[in-house]
Amino acid sequence: MTSRRRRLAAGLQSAEFARAYTLAALTATFSSFLIERLTSRVTLATIVAALAVTGLAVLAARREELSPLRFAPSSLLAFLALALISVLWTTDRAHTLAGWATLFGYAAIAITVGHVRDTLQTVRAIGDTLRWLLSVSLLLELLSGVLLDIPFTAFGISGNLALGGPIQGIFGTRNMLGFVAVIGLVTFAIEWRTQSVSRGVGVFSVALGGFLALLSASPSVVVLAAGVGVATGALTVVRHTAPARRVSVQWMVGALVAIALALAFALRHQIIRMLDAGSDFSTRADLWNQLLDFVAQRPVTGWGWFGPWPRGEYPFTYLNFLLNDRHQSALNAYFDTLLQLGWVGLALFLLLGGVAVVRSWLVASVRRSVVYAWTPLVLVTLAVESMFESFTLTGTVWVLLVLCALRAGQSRSWRETIDAAQTGTITTLRSGDG
Repeated sequence: MTSRRRRLAAGLQSAEFARAYTLAALTATFSSFLIERLTSRVTLATIVAALAVTGLAVLAARREELSPLRFAPSSLLAFLALALISVLWTTDRAHTLAGWATLFGYAAIAITVGHVRDTLQTVRAIGDTLRWLLSVSLLLELLSGVLLDIPFTAFGISGNLALGGPIQGIFGTRNMLGFVAVIGLVTFAIEWRTQSVSRGVGVFSVALGGFLALLSASPSVVVLAAGVGVATGALTVVRHTAPARRVSVQWMVGALVAIALALAFALRHQIIRMLDAGSDFSTRADLWNQLLDFVAQRPVTGWGWFGPWPRGEYPFTYLNFLLNDRHQSALNAYFDTLLQLGWVGLALFLLLGGVAVVRSWLVASVRRSVVYAWTPLVLVTLAVESMFESFTLTGTVWVLLVLCALRAGQSRSWRETIDAAQTGTITTLRSGDG
């Protein structure tokens, strides 16, 4: 028995198993809609549970390599704790426990990947996964919309490729396809810049991501692309600034971001008309205005954690009744968090993402390798997307948020100082690190 345990532990600790686990976990999470559509929600839950349990076993086998202080961001643990504690005041304890189990399961997968793969390995794994899944999406869209001219209802594909879109691929909605395509573009560009893939593969990947982002016809893609473009330009300026002037430039960038956000809010109606997204925004505005009435009833704690809105549960069903619609979320991660976990939950959610952005930005601005730019650029994409959808609170996008927050905390955290004091090692960030 001891010999078997040792072999099992050695297998869980191996680099080969870490790579296989990462690819399996990413493929399953990014394909969650397709898995659920072709099988059932129970099958998807079983796969996620199996990956989470396996991940925890990997972490247990590697426990001597892990530092308890740097295991996971404090804000993430606090957010998970609040979601679980909300079972005390929720309107349905069974649904809350199920929603929390899903949240925890995906978080466990992300934490495992974050500890067994470094930044470059993570980028390569996500790049490989998205290359295949986006290629499959394009192939199925070609078959459905051009060659056969019939919708593939089993895959959730409408077959609008010949009409110029919108298309969904294997991701369920045009907005999700657009988001995944933008994440793919960021990842493919980093792969190309770090010479992790050949020039041919890099060109194909970027062209594939851009083509599918365009054909998704998602109004949010334009905003996502603009946000990522501005962030990339700002980060490039900071990275090429002399170290002596870098702090001043960082503050200048922060001030410009604040001004840009204020202007975007002030000119939001003109921007919406320019993007031809009026009907979409009108739907969201009506939902958010109605939602705030329910937030006012439980402003601090919210109505309890559910994740995606379950049918037949108050206040979600009543909200849809008032709006004569069938929303499955608040179409905004910030409003959804506010409704379900109140101002306390929203503060923790903003802390989780905000601290991760700042940490990863500071690391990317001083490290020589461009691979460190992946984390802040993905976090910016998540922050912008959260204004239009609630993807960030579940499934694939929640995995990305947790993974990026963990990666940012590993690179720059107050825990480093404590670890350094305990081990007698001084860890510093230098401009030439990479």
